[in-house]
Amino acid sequence: MENCCRFFANRDCEYYPCHEGIEDFNCLFCYCPFYLREKCPGNPRFLKTEEKIIKDCSGCNYPHRPESYDIILDWIKKENEKREFSDEVRKIAVPVKPRKSREASDE
Repeated sequence: MENCCRFFANRDCEYYPCHEGIEDFNCLFCYCPFYLREKCPGNPRFLKTEEKIIKDCSGCNYPHRPESYDIILDWIKKENEKREFSDEVRKIAVPVKPRKSREASDE
C-alpha cells in the first residue's frame, strides 16, 4: 500500500486519455497544478487572441507521466510553505492541535 495514492488511471473518463503517447497514463493531476504559472516544467504553447493570451497545455503530458509525481508533490509542498493568508482568514482560522507525523506514529 506504500504507493497506493501515487497513480490512478480513470479509464471511465470521457476524455481518457486526454494526451496520447503515454503507456502508464496517470490521471492524478488531471488538472495540472502548474496551469496558472507562466513558467512550468512542461511544454505549453501560448495562444494570443485579440483580448488575451491562453496557455495551451494540450500538447503537454508532463503531469501525467509517473516519474513526474515526486517533482510535482515537492513543488506543491514548497509553494504551500510560502503561502500567506490575509488578516481576514487569520481572524476566522480555528485552532487545532498538530497531528503527529507519519514517522512518529509508525514507531
